[in-house]
Amino acid sequence: MRWWKILGLAGFAGVAATGVVIARAERRRRAYTPEEIRTRLRQRLAEATREEIEPPQDSGRS
Repeated sequence: MRWWKILGLAGFAGVAATGVVIARAERRRRAYTPEEIRTRLRQRLAEATREEIEPPQDSGRS
């Protein structure tokens, strides 16, 4: 019956570790100022529209 305890503790540790990773990512996401978020969104929009306008480059095939 002892291995059930070990398995339970391992599962609990896995859940706790996942929570730590999620909390860290959330903290990092919330660290941006609204102006930084706007700037990044504008950059992504500019890149996306530029890719739509410019045709893809030839990969060198003849």
